[in-house]
Amino acid sequence: MKTYPCSFFPGPTMIDDDVLRLGLVNYGSADVEPEFAQLYDNCVINLQKLYATENDVVIMTGEGMLVLWSALKSCLVKGDKVLCISTGVFGDGMKSMAESIGCNVKLVSFPYNSSYQDYDLIEHEIKSFKPKMITAVQCETPSGIMNDMSVIGKLKKMYDVPLLYVDAVSALGGAPVNVDENNIDLCLGGSQKVLGNPPNSCFTTVSPTAWNIIEKVKYAGYDALLDFRNAFKMGKFPYTLSWVNMAQLHLASEKLLTEGLDNVYARHETCAAMVRDCLKQKGIKLFPMSEEYSASTVTAAYVPDGFSWEEWNNTLRSKGVVCGGSLGQLSGKVFRVGHMGNQANLDNIKILCGSL
Repeated sequence: MKTYPCSFFPGPTMIDDDVLRLGLVNYGSADVEPEFAQLYDNCVINLQKLYATENDVVIMTGEGMLVLWSALKSCLVKGDKVLCISTGVFGDGMKSMAESIGCNVKLVSFPYNSSYQDYDLIEHEIKSFKPKMITAVQCETPSGIMNDMSVIGKLKKMYDVPLLYVDAVSALGGAPVNVDENNIDLCLGGSQKVLGNPPNSCFTTVSPTAWNIIEKVKYAGYDALLDFRNAFKMGKFPYTLSWVNMAQLHLASEKLLTEGLDNVYARHETCAAMVRDCLKQKGIKLFPMSEEYSASTVTAAYVPDGFSWEEWNNTLRSKGVVCGGSLGQLSGKVFRVGHMGNQANLDNIKILCGSL
């Protein structure tokens, strides 16, 4: 098994010892014990606080991509119009995912090293295309970009778009998400980023409008949201959920809430600024065209001149530091420092800077 002395991998992130130890508990059956249903409900309450929402939250056993697919397939049918707003790999990926369902998809694309640059263009496309769903990504992890959802949410409401679907997997817990304020119907998250859990749980908020659409679509796959609507009230979930995963999710979310979300956000911003300053001092060019677009949870930078990604990765590892490469068109060109969860730690960042 490979472990990292000092990890800045952009997910899965390092796990606190007390969260890890819950994996050694021999839990009972989640199907029959009422304590599990109460634990599930407690996790929902914590996630509602992280999301800043009064909407329902559905928690599934599985990695983050599970719920990205679940929310799309539960709400969309062949021929539905979907407007995908993209600044990176995951934004582009939503276009492919919606097309695989048979949707009529339009992509509004901006450079991978920027955030949303032209809200007039986005407004024009919403007004003319009249989509059933808008998709967006709050934090584009492969490129270290944090997108502002507030204007998208206002446009969604202004033009009465039924659904706003937001990938907040790498933002939730490390930056404000503000689901209700931003009119987000489906806000997707995963356990393996800021929450510092294994990649074993994923979740989404579900607005009343989304539930009504889900009821009409009646998607019935294993990853369907529909059967979760009344699962807690009925005391019966659609399939056997993992008790250990839920216990880890509950403890990790409690730790963030106990620290205080404003303090957590400030810690991530401080660590992100320290990483960016360190990279610039070493002559390493940041990938975002402007630091105002840079994420508080992950920093992307160009692989230094004179190194291939493989050489740079091996050199960092020889110093006891592990960072991530990137994906898609950025593969081999960009590396990423994941300062999220307990990796947003000033002592560790000092080790990173010393290694560089």
